[in-house]
Amino acid sequence: MNKEIINCLLCERELQQIITWQTLFERRLAPVICERCKLKFEFVNYQKEGLYAIFHYNEAMKNFLRQYKFLQDIILAKVFRQELHELLSKRSEIIVPIPMHPLKKKERTFAHIDELLHAAEIPYEHLLEKTTVETQVGKSKLERQQVAPLFRIAHQKQLTAKHYIIVDDIVTTGTTIAHAKRALLDAGAESVTAIVLIKG
Repeated sequence: MNKEIINCLLCERELQQIITWQTLFERRLAPVICERCKLKFEFVNYQKEGLYAIFHYNEAMKNFLRQYKFLQDIILAKVFRQELHELLSKRSEIIVPIPMHPLKKKERTFAHIDELLHAAEIPYEHLLEKTTVETQVGKSKLERQQVAPLFRIAHQKQLTAKHYIIVDDIVTTGTTIAHAKRALLDAGAESVTAIVLIKG
């Protein structure tokens, strides 16, 4: 049994993590935030029409997304790694992250969905590419529904499996997920579901 002391990634309080044989056998990833910070996030367990969301979009989650995505605090990719690992590690479907446009990735310096999956030790395939640098933020539901296809199958990629899971950080109207699903289904996928971190 080893004792490891680290600090909470969100509030910097000292964490004391005891690693036991049970921890190792259950393949639990060591927590990186304290219980006080963890309790600020609200589980929603939303399920509807092939979409599953883990958390509600509350103030704590809003602050997390701002710090992680827009202030480029890449280490925060570890915060929800256990939840994503539990949901995805035993799935047989191919995991497909929602991609960033290359210009947006250059601006933000990292692909935030990829990093969430890396932290959770989930293998994935980049099968989609973004067709526009525009985001859906700030658009009405009608405007989102009227946009041209947001994704296409990535250059020189072919679908080799029948079943896929799309992973994204947040869902609001569902337009992004719907466009990603359509691209995969049109390319020959038999089923496409989605798992997102947050229900907006």
